Amino acid sequence: MIFSNFPLGNLRVKVAEYPIIRLFGRTPFKLLNMELSTEKRELTVSAKRANIVALLFLIPIIILGIGFLLVWAPHLPKEAFKNLFLDWGFWFLPILIGGIVVHELIHGLTWALFTSRGFRSIRFGILWKMFTPYCHSKEALKAWQYRLGAIMPAIVLGFIPVIAAYFTGSFGLMGFGMIFTLAAGGDFLILWLLRKTPKEALVEDHPSKPGCYVYE
Repeated sequence: MIFSNFPLGNLRVKVAEYPIIRLFGRTPFKLLNMELSTEKRELTVSAKRANIVALLFLIPIIILGIGFLLVWAPHLPKEAFKNLFLDWGFWFLPILIGGIVVHELIHGLTWALFTSRGFRSIRFGILWKMFTPYCHSKEALKAWQYRLGAIMPAIVLGFIPVIAAYFTGSFGLMGFGMIFTLAAGGDFLILWLLRKTPKEALVEDHPSKPGCYVYE
């Protein structure tokens, strides 16, 4: 094992090269053992503000839904709408719960690609005061890595189904995509808070509030 020291902004970094380590103990990478500066900037919002911002995201989602209806509703029989609501009434809760679980797993799997201990550095739980599930990285990540992990659930569960729905006319896909784009409202808020953060700055999850710490 070879160590070398070099400055990185206000960090002191030790680099250790390991021959074979992966996401679950098998992918080659350079492990950075970073001694973070005690100076850090907190980027958080109150639960009240987070809920207000999440509601604002309803506006573009509603616009997407109206656009979809204008394109596809004239081409479908009325029975299709009746069957849609009957099906969704039965499957809505299982789909919602399953989608929330997958949403957090996507966060964790993406961030785990960049942590020194892979998925073992990812923690899941629920903020009971807000009744909100969460996924946290126990390690600080570069801002671009953190942003990627934050936006991935919206891309996979929200944007892609909505785009597919516009091409196929699937009301089920459209409803699914709209719901899970809205569910990513908190992630969009984090991205907004990080909009002026340099991509190489280190970002660490806040342990109890919506937001994070930034080491620059």
